[in-house]
Amino acid sequence: MKLPRRRFLHLAAGAAALPSVSCFAWAQAYPTRPVRIIVPFAPAGSSDIVARLMGQWLSERLGQLFVIENRPGAGGNIGTEAAVRASPDG
Repeated sequence: MKLPRRRFLHLAAGAAALPSVSCFAWAQAYPTRPVRIIVPFAPAGSSDIVARLMGQWLSERLGQLFVIENRPGAGGNIGTEAAVRASPDG
């Protein structure tokens, strides 16, 4: 693959400008609210236990509250619907 000179110069200029741009784009502290993990299966099952262990591990690492919410029924469709209808948080 042959790279034209103009394309190479654009890539080089973009690579040189990238470190200075990242200083301006500071992100907010994420997550700012408690994180909900929706488990579409019954409590005390293997999925619930794994979700709770994972939530505890993430909580310790990120310093943020993780809420495990069980929504069993309809073969997982109720939990999926709850995730789809959840408010978008970006």
